Amino acid sequence: MKQANRKIIFGVLAAVMILSGCKKFLDVNDDPNRVTDDNITPELIFTQAAVTSGIRVVGGQAGGEGGKTDVQFAMNWVGYMSGTGDFALDGEESSYNIGFAFADNSWQRDYALLFSLYQVKTKALARNNELLAGAAMILSAKFFQELTDAFGDIPYSQAFQTNLYPRPAYDKPQDIYAALQASLDSAIAYMDNDVTIAFTNADIVNHGDTDKWIHLANTLKLRLLIRQSEVAGFNPAAEIAKIQANGGVLGAGESVSVNPGYSNSQNKQSPFYGNYGYGTTGNIIAAGIAANEYILNILLSTQDPRVERFFEAVGGNYVGCVYGLSAGNPFGNQSSYFGPGLNAGAEQDQWLMPSFESLFFKAEAIARGWMPGDAQSALNEAITESFVWLGVENATTAAADYIAANPDVTDLSNAGATATDRARFIAVQKYIAMCCIDPREAWADIRRLDMLEDRAYISVNPARLQDRLPVRLLYPQREYTTNGESVLKLGTINQFTSKLFWQQ
Repeated sequence: MKQANRKIIFGVLAAVMILSGCKKFLDVNDDPNRVTDDNITPELIFTQAAVTSGIRVVGGQAGGEGGKTDVQFAMNWVGYMSGTGDFALDGEESSYNIGFAFADNSWQRDYALLFSLYQVKTKALARNNELLAGAAMILSAKFFQELTDAFGDIPYSQAFQTNLYPRPAYDKPQDIYAALQASLDSAIAYMDNDVTIAFTNADIVNHGDTDKWIHLANTLKLRLLIRQSEVAGFNPAAEIAKIQANGGVLGAGESVSVNPGYSNSQNKQSPFYGNYGYGTTGNIIAAGIAANEYILNILLSTQDPRVERFFEAVGGNYVGCVYGLSAGNPFGNQSSYFGPGLNAGAEQDQWLMPSFESLFFKAEAIARGWMPGDAQSALNEAITESFVWLGVENATTAAADYIAANPDVTDLSNAGATATDRARFIAVQKYIAMCCIDPREAWADIRRLDMLEDRAYISVNPARLQDRLPVRLLYPQREYTTNGESVLKLGTINQFTSKLFWQQ
């Protein structure tokens, strides 16, 4: 899709929103040039929803906007990034004393994307276009899981059906998980249809590759299972059998990303680069944040060559900031900014599911005895794929050298005897590989496994409410205002004590 078309699609989607809330009041002849609900095709909506999916991974409102994104809190909380000394400390975020407005943008933007994907599914199925419906359902599963992982109970089964449910009920996360598994099963079945030119043209994610869509669906199915790994009595056998029967998860070189034609123009840069890279004139966009001293210490202590791909050196050294420090952090030009492995250029693909992330899911599943295979080999493959994905020089050799030189953190024989011990060991390597790429996944692993023994990632702000991370976000104030009857049924929600069903 050409970039020029993006403005058209934005306008078309805006018209859809207006038309969906209006009734026909004039009986006139049809104008073929008029934007209507009938001529806004599901293909058009899907392409724009795919673009927005890339934006939502980063957390910005739009690619190239710069400034603080609405998921940056996770980067800071888990020890990847921190505020620099030349900007005021964010007291609410760094004290964990979050309010009802803290996650409002994230909630609203995620639901806006999910509504678009819902429209694609319903319009596509009405036209017997199961391929497009399946693709929309797969992307929806990713973002619905991330939404319920952050908030707990959320509207799901009654969402977007405003005529029937003007105040949608909140579903429990475990029910949403089960529904997402079933939805992904249906989406996989839909991918068995013959690929059409229309689908390939609209699919700016996998470009009509239905096998890759199925592998992505399987990866998301496995992510749902992995998240429930510490739930007493949980048995994933039936779902694991489906994953294996349907071709398995994303493998090496199978990263899923989106690129509608990003360019080094205002509001057309790739989302990560546009929010955390450099402006069209070469200026640093996110000047107020830099590498967290915590992740730098991990990378430097093991002589991990990925450090130079994650971050930029300053005067030949890697300089980090301490999260929650109100005074004394180095200024932005004195601290390490995002590196070339993350900021390859304004035209770079925006990742949705990196290949190495899928391989880490697989490694944990093997280590738990859920899947056949050698857990050590699977872990080595995931680590190596991280080196390759980041563009480390001589990546395969560099990864092998890193693994051999650091057996205390890479050799599974040094993990404990239990499945949880092995999972924690793998999750530490996954945490390193995910640096700044998917901080919400790192936050989920910390809540699930508490695998980082050194908890120096915790904010040093003296006003912090707890010496641990919040286990969830609070519902936006807007929900209490517009859907109070439903949200109030959940009772009092606390960010430290109201755990999700899969948390420790």
